[in-house]
Amino acid sequence: MVARKTIDELLAQARAGLVRVGPHEARDAIRGGALLIDIRSESQRAADGIVPDAIWFARNVLEWRCDPSCEARDDRVGGLERRLIVMCDAGYQSSLGAATLQQLGFASATDLVGGFQAWRAAGLQVAALVETSETR
Repeated sequence: MVARKTIDELLAQARAGLVRVGPHEARDAIRGGALLIDIRSESQRAADGIVPDAIWFARNVLEWRCDPSCEARDDRVGGLERRLIVMCDAGYQSSLGAATLQQLGFASATDLVGGFQAWRAAGLQVAALVETSETR
């Protein structure tokens, strides 16, 4: 039998293995070659905007798009040595996603503290979502 954990316990466990980054540190890491992965919903992205340098995966396919052994992998992710920074809206879903990416072998995977809301509040670049084949 598996011991039950609350979501707060799962979140704390996930974050214990992450070196989480703030918005400015994330921006600097992106400039140095890290990849920002936006896992917010399409409706959130349409309403609030996007970070231009981020790529987007729906949360429910994050692991499949990143796993090097998966046929559904997205080549933009790069190798296991690449630093991946996961961003959700407020910094909760992203912690769970980043912890899973570490389990897939991305040892330096992490997430953005405060998510997109913190990025925008820090005055960093945000753009309107332009409809593309990726968003349809």
